[in-house]
Amino acid sequence: MSTGKLRVAIVGLGFGREFIPIYQHHPAAEMYAICQRTVEKLNEVGDQYGVAGRYASFDDLLADPDVDAVHINSPIHLHAPQSIAALRAGKHVACTVPAATTVDECRGIVAAAIASRRNYMMMETAIYTREFHFVRELVETGKLGRVQFMRGCHQQEMAGWPGYWEGLPPMYYATHAVSPCLALVRGQASHVSCFGSGRIAQSLAAKYGSPFAVESALFQVRGQPVAFEVTRSLFETARQYIESFDVYGDRSAFEWAQIEGEDPIIHTGEKPERVSVPDYARLLPQPIQRFTTKGVYDDQNTHLSFAQGGGHGGSHPHLVHEFLSSILENRPSFPDVFQSVNWTCAGICAHESAMRGGAIVSLPDFEREVLV
Repeated sequence: MSTGKLRVAIVGLGFGREFIPIYQHHPAAEMYAICQRTVEKLNEVGDQYGVAGRYASFDDLLADPDVDAVHINSPIHLHAPQSIAALRAGKHVACTVPAATTVDECRGIVAAAIASRRNYMMMETAIYTREFHFVRELVETGKLGRVQFMRGCHQQEMAGWPGYWEGLPPMYYATHAVSPCLALVRGQASHVSCFGSGRIAQSLAAKYGSPFAVESALFQVRGQPVAFEVTRSLFETARQYIESFDVYGDRSAFEWAQIEGEDPIIHTGEKPERVSVPDYARLLPQPIQRFTTKGVYDDQNTHLSFAQGGGHGGSHPHLVHEFLSSILENRPSFPDVFQSVNWTCAGICAHESAMRGGAIVSLPDFEREVLV
């Protein structure tokens, strides 16, 4: 950090490409390097955005002592191994969701973060959307009252995505639905009961051994008298894309719009009212405020996760700002490593429950394990 700015490297230039101009315009960052195993794409993106540092090898990137932080956007089976390797190399790590695909990988991330004394942040878009900011204000100002129940839903047709997605157990990629519920109460899930429903084609099911079209789970929040429900589907279930959460308080409730483009509803007592959710660019440094409403991609050149996700609710610059700020302020990020792995394990343990016919499965308490 000889320039006084954090030198950031982005790994994976599909979804990761979206973040390049945000880092380039953030006053605390130097967009130092990019990493992509396909050299042609590496040079294409590097030339387009004027990034001089280019690596076709992840190991070579980690060996560069000038890299302060890496932002990982690789295929999901690489998230945990690459995060652990980067932490061990002394780099701060931001990683797209989910953090891992097994409980053991989650433990490995925690161990590496603790040993390296570096920040690990799962870059969960759902807790930095304008809708989340809006509802968090309702909770923090007391307008919602006492939180009584929450619901998360993420239904998406992923036909046509890269092959490693095919047949993925729905709950393995549940963080978009799990995280807003837990983030609103600053909590972690303690245990879960989940049921699978429906069936996907055998050609899909054979890849991960998961037959279910839909998985629906009920979670208990650790140490709080609150539960929440999550529904997740990935294939062969008819539904317009939805990535949503609902929150019910004793004074008012927030319900996500059922059809994209509509406004959400606030129920005050039994009286419903549609509300317009404002943008929250004002929370960001001025040079990156514009990225809450416009990103890299356009109608001619778009990434599936951005198009189907409705732009992720303007969350991308908020994620970047939180990651960088947490490092510079020498504090845990939100989410921190413990929240990140809990929100990921929620889905892993939910799928285990579904495969066991709805049996209650306890989530590891990673923070307690570290203390012991």
